[in-house]
Amino acid sequence: MTESETLVDLDPDDPRPPAQQIANMLRAAIRTGKLSPGDKLPSQHDLAARYGVARETVKRALAALHAENLTVSRQGSGVFVRQRTEKAVGLRPHIEAAFERSHVSIDFAGFSGETLNGALQEPLDKVRAGRLRPESIVVRLLLTDLSRPTMLPSNAETGQDDPAVRSRADRIIRRSVESIVEAVQELGAMGLVRSARAEVRTHDMPPSFKMYILNGDEVFFAFYPVVDNTVTVDGTPTVIRDVLGKDTPLFHYANSDGDTSVSVEFIEQAQRWFDTRWDMIAKEYPV
Repeated sequence: MTESETLVDLDPDDPRPPAQQIANMLRAAIRTGKLSPGDKLPSQHDLAARYGVARETVKRALAALHAENLTVSRQGSGVFVRQRTEKAVGLRPHIEAAFERSHVSIDFAGFSGETLNGALQEPLDKVRAGRLRPESIVVRLLLTDLSRPTMLPSNAETGQDDPAVRSRADRIIRRSVESIVEAVQELGAMGLVRSARAEVRTHDMPPSFKMYILNGDEVFFAFYPVVDNTVTVDGTPTVIRDVLGKDTPLFHYANSDGDTSVSVEFIEQAQRWFDTRWDMIAKEYPV
């Protein structure tokens, strides 16, 4: 793939700064396979000359790709597309990148949605400020049903379901869920997005993993380790058996390797799993 085929001109009517436009084009080239794992990116000097911008602008664009774990720098050699996309990565920059699309869809399956709530704040703020302008936003959360007995979370000392422990967990979940729903719906109410909705449903599967599906072409997946924690339940220190979601490694699958890639198959099956659970098993979670 030649540079002329990979890169297109900056859009003078695009309100986004040149660094963001350059990062977006390189990101798209990587995710669509125009730039393959191991390929070397054009040098800072060549990119600056290609777009008629300062090298500092190019540096900012490349720094954004590096922060998303899409590239790796090799001293004295240049910047290369990472060899593997199925590796532990950070979620936040990919959430923001998802909001650069006209139609944004985010599906989450997991325990609480706390991480998603935190990752959504910056892109939602940018939509409010007019720096991101999607036409529609759809967020769906598929959570574990805590209205019935469960072993996770549970009382670690008795090894049994504990309604007080479940009630505590539900309060934590509700805070994250209501924050997401209110923030997304607010954008529609303010007229900043033509269509904006957030929906929440529960199913009876114990919390074993968390999964994010972004715009139908990226999946982030992590297993929940089981841990024992001492927390306060109804004013009493209690050892609970819980799942560890924060800082667990997320593995990234991107639709960028062609129709026969493992990533594409995984994304298709992940979306099918989510949709069938959502449509056939899950029930509404009252917000």
